[in-house]
Amino acid sequence: MTTGGLTIRVDSGGPVPPFEQIRAQLADLISVGRLREGDRLPPVRQLASDLGLANNTVVRAYRELESAGLVQSRRGSGTRVAASAAGAADEDTRATLAEHARDFAGAARLLGASDEDALAAIRHALATG
Repeated sequence: MTTGGLTIRVDSGGPVPPFEQIRAQLADLISVGRLREGDRLPPVRQLASDLGLANNTVVRAYRELESAGLVQSRRGSGTRVAASAAGAADEDTRATLAEHARDFAGAARLLGASDEDALAAIRHALATG
């Protein structure tokens, strides 16, 4: 689903809860610089409606992002990417990470791995690496 210029996908039948799928995708967009400091995330109601989910599912994802310091929410002005999150990696680092991510994604496709399996492998590698 494309909403507010962002593509967010949720597999309701998958093993990963929908709020976590949203959280992970938005965190990834922030980390690679697709969402930058001050960028506004889609309003909760809009994103929930676009994805066919309950508002509370999106609220939980946004709260998790806020707890991680990636976004800031303010009543009346929405949820925006936090300054500290956007400046976490410089442009060269993001470009190199994006290149490695494309290589990994290509290898995962050749193996026939699902998106969730590929993401789980990355998360495991980060947690144990």
